[in-house]
Amino acid sequence: MKRIVFTCGLALVMLAMVPWASLAKDQKEIGNLLQTADSPSDSDAVQVRSAWSVDRARPGDTVALAIVIDIKEGLHINADASQIQPFEDFKPYPTKVQVVTATEGITIETARFPQAIPVKVDYASGALMSFEGRTIIYLPMKLDEQIKTGIIELELMVEYQACTDTYCLFPEERRLKETLPVVKSGATPSKINPELFADQISGAVGSQAKRIKFNIFGWKFSFNTASGFGWLLLLMIAALGGFLLNFTPCVLPLIPIKIISLSHAAEDRKRCFVLGLVMALGVLAFWIGLGILIALVSDFTATNQLFQYPLFTILVGSIIGIMALGMFGFFSIRLPQFIYMINPQQDSLRGSFVLGILAAVLSTPCTAPFMGAAAAWAATQNPLTTISTFAAIGGGMALPYLMLSAFPNLVNRMPKAGPASELIKQVMGLFMLAAAAYFLGVGISALLSSPLSPPSKIYWWPVMGLVAAGGSWLALRTLALARNKTTKTVFVSLGLILMVLPILGAMRLSDEGPIKWTYYTPERFEAAISQGKTVVMTFTAEWCLNCKALEESVLHDQRIIGLLSQKHIAPIKVDITGNNPAGKAKLEAVGSLTVPLLVIFAPDGRLVFKSSFYTVDQILNAVEKALGGR
Repeated sequence: MKRIVFTCGLALVMLAMVPWASLAKDQKEIGNLLQTADSPSDSDAVQVRSAWSVDRARPGDTVALAIVIDIKEGLHINADASQIQPFEDFKPYPTKVQVVTATEGITIETARFPQAIPVKVDYASGALMSFEGRTIIYLPMKLDEQIKTGIIELELMVEYQACTDTYCLFPEERRLKETLPVVKSGATPSKINPELFADQISGAVGSQAKRIKFNIFGWKFSFNTASGFGWLLLLMIAALGGFLLNFTPCVLPLIPIKIISLSHAAEDRKRCFVLGLVMALGVLAFWIGLGILIALVSDFTATNQLFQYPLFTILVGSIIGIMALGMFGFFSIRLPQFIYMINPQQDSLRGSFVLGILAAVLSTPCTAPFMGAAAAWAATQNPLTTISTFAAIGGGMALPYLMLSAFPNLVNRMPKAGPASELIKQVMGLFMLAAAAYFLGVGISALLSSPLSPPSKIYWWPVMGLVAAGGSWLALRTLALARNKTTKTVFVSLGLILMVLPILGAMRLSDEGPIKWTYYTPERFEAAISQGKTVVMTFTAEWCLNCKALEESVLHDQRIIGLLSQKHIAPIKVDITGNNPAGKAKLEAVGSLTVPLLVIFAPDGRLVFKSSFYTVDQILNAVEKALGGR
């Protein structure tokens, strides 16, 4: 009897252990391993305190509270919700700062977190965005003008989860209570804790979030937008970036079309100005609309995001193709009414407005260096800053069309009728057909591609073939029409160049290239890091012509080709042309929204270099740094 009872009891104990063993197994699989007996206590792992930027405040003052988190070596805490990336096998607990109670009469802004860093862990499929060492979170606040003197009181809740690379402690909550004297307006507050507020330039609250950094081909500079001068400087740089968009290969083919249009109306100064003004308004309307989308729609984060949708790219190509047919005069046949609106030969207000929108749309895959940095930064700011910055970009891009229309003498030398005028229209029509073939090819290629199957580049042959056709037609017709030897020599030579260079370009652009890229997946990246390799990762897309230019001019330099062929270097390409959610998530994980971008990871997984516009020497120096000087 005793043996039966003992056996039954043992069976019950074993059955009771099954779900716990299963639970432990599941926790190990998802990576949410919690504190063990040998783990450090949470009080030893993380220390949390707070400190003011001043010893007192006056009505109307702006002050800041620093939440200082000291994290023990070998541990990290998960980043805040805006920077953290959930995984299929692990959902990190984000760091939070919440105001529990506060004295009336103070306006508290959103907490400003530092830039998180990627940390490799065993329990997640990718690097975990985290904070290490001393982490300072700033909480800006403004006192009302009518606040009474006395003491303001503040109670905060700080939530976080500390982890190692193999397990996580339980999520923790810490309450902080702070007081600050409020004195009369005549008193002078003193700055305190300068070591904690070193990142805040000139005492400006939240200056780290208000500071914009530029790194363009090794030329680095930054400034704080919290001041009036900084704000004005931001708008000026954004406008300069917008102005430069007109000289990118995406927009350049449209400018001759507009010049021809304005030249027809040059004798009527009022009409010429109105046509240019309406086109400028079309440009401005698009950029303001894009700014509103980015400011108010959470899923919309980047200027070139429209081209990440293949059907949109195909639609743009179709519209450009229709415009090209209009240049050849094909609109003499009966077509649907909406097509007439985008005929560039109509010289109508609606046509000019649509042409302005189209010019702005075409500029988005060719972000200029200044504009790209300003737009990417503005996308992370408050709606007013975002919309104002994008409006400045639109104003800068629209400026040349206003100048051409305000000063008709700049365009009235263009031939308005006769064979020469028709030749210009025909050549521009062929170039526009080449642009249409480019966007149609990119869109179709994106539909047929996958992350492990890079987009086909065969579309470059019809694109360059149409450019070569434009060059050959220019040379042949110039020989037949031109009487002046200088004119004949110049334009025939230009035509011959336009015949030869596109064919060479098609051969190079459609080729796989001299670098054996590994196309990105999280597993391939982790494998490279686990093997102790330095990872050179480039983010690109087929619709990004800046990406193509950097790849040809920088990455295909013989020194870079030799570098990336070494066994301890892993060249990885992240192509976001089509449906590549993992690639887009990685782009966001490294703190960017736009392409082109090149990042370099050290063998231990640290991010040591990041730039949108880079040089050969920068890459060589960054790899040397990643290898510890070797």
